[in-house]
Parts: sequence; structure tokens; C-alpha cells
Amino acid sequence: MEYYSKKKELKRNPSRSNGKDFLFLHGMNYLKVSEHITNWLKSYCQSAGMNGFVVGISGGIDSAVTSTLCAKTGLEVIVLSMPIHQKNAELGRAEKHIAWLKENYSNVSSKDIDLTKAFDSFSSSMPADVQDDFLSLANARARLRMTTLYAVGQTNKLLVAGTGNKVEDFGVGFYTKYGDGGVDLSPIADLMKSEVYAIAAELDVIPEIQNAKPTDGLWEDGRTDEDQLGASYDELEWAMEFNGDETKLSNREKEVLKIYRRLNRINQHKMKPIPVCEIPHELKA
Repeated sequence: MEYYSKKKELKRNPSRSNGKDFLFLHGMNYLKVSEHITNWLKSYCQSAGMNGFVVGISGGIDSAVTSTLCAKTGLEVIVLSMPIHQKNAELGRAEKHIAWLKENYSNVSSKDIDLTKAFDSFSSSMPADVQDDFLSLANARARLRMTTLYAVGQTNKLLVAGTGNKVEDFGVGFYTKYGDGGVDLSPIADLMKSEVYAIAAELDVIPEIQNAKPTDGLWEDGRTDEDQLGASYDELEWAMEFNGDETKLSNREKEVLKIYRRLNRINQHKMKPIPVCEIPHELKA
């Protein structure tokens, strides 16, 4: 099974026009892709009559790439650190990325909003069965952060920029509905995870983030995305694009396909529009 690994060396092709090296993977020019996304962000924001963007920074690759692309628009960008019982490693990466952004982009400012007390107050006010439901409370963390992003965004006339990639948003539905899924626009949602890593390399995102294991940061035990999903993003990308002869697959490949298809099936409610009960015309007459 030939999974792409983010740790593989990306190919560089020199441009004849200006002598620069551009990163290539799967035939995609990532300098051009990053420029396209940046132009799209700027155009959308200006058409909406907004000042810029607000982005939550987790210390992971997706929020790092999204915030950097937003910063490259030259519009106002506020990045938020919103820890809730956060692991020191995650918080440290987020702080380093924010410092790097502010050093390189004068249009970026930041706010540190510790939501731990707010979350603890919320969870302690819940019924006992909810307090014992760790998944429910993990999703509540994401929704509390979404509320915070929109509060800061509305006050400053900023759009909430989503950080979901294509595998998460349209493959396995690995996000919280009305949490990190509650956004105004999604700049990297047409990029596979491996492509997000390639963009990160093109943008010179700090090595600590490029090398960190992906995690949603919603669990106090520090579990990774792979721990939760049962497969790596490289494997899930393969499954998302697979269209071959299943009889020739290895046992692991069959297992990965099963994992992918199950997650895709049970999370369709996140990917499809909210069902509306349409009232027959004759009942309205």
C-alpha cells in the first residue's frame, strides 16, 4: 500500500521565471495554491464588507496553515489561544506559532483567552449523566471555543476562518458540529491532510508544528487523532480515493476501508444540510 507520508521529502522544481524553488506533490504547485487561497480569502472578505479574520490556534498543522494564509492577505487577523485544561506541549506550540506570526506579519494580533474556568463552570452545572459523558464534554469544549471566536469576530467585524481539511470535513466527519465546524468560510477544506503539510512546508511553518502528531486537543489524556480514528491520515486519504479491486487488498487495507466507510456513514449528518420538514402545499391552504 503506497500511502503518502508527510515525512517524505517533497520535490522541488525551480521556476524559470524568477529562480525560486516551488514545492510539488501529486503534481500540485504549492506556492501557487497558497497564493490562490490567499487571494480567495481577501476577495471573499472584501466582498462581505468585513475587516479580516479571526482564527483559533491549537498548536496543530491545520490552524497554523489557515492563520498564515489569512495573515498573507494583509487584512486584519486576530488569532486566539483558547486553552481548556490544555497539555503544555499543545499550548507551547500554539504560543510559538502566534509569536512567529506576529513577528512576520504586522497585521496579526493575538488574544489569550483561558476558557478553563468557563468550561469547568459549565460542566459542573450539567446533570450527572452529562458530567460522566466524556465525549459530550469534549464536544462542549469545541463549542465553547466557537462561541468565543464569534464573540471576538463580531466585535471586530472579522470572519471566523475554519481550519478543517478535506479528509476531516468530507471524508470521516472528524469535527464537532457547531464547534470547530461552525465557521464563516473554509480556506483549506479542499486540501487533503498531506497537502496541508506541503503548504505548511511552503509557508515555513515552525518545525515543532510540522512534526507534531495531529490531535484535536479536546481530551485531557492527550489522545491523538489516530488514536480516536483507528487509522492515520495517510491511510484515510488512501481510503477516501480508493476505487480499485478490493479482493487484492491486504488485511490492513481492508480494515482501513472499513474504518473509513463506517465513519463516513455515521457522520453524514455533519456533511449534509440540516433536514427540513417540508409541509405539503395542501396542508398550508
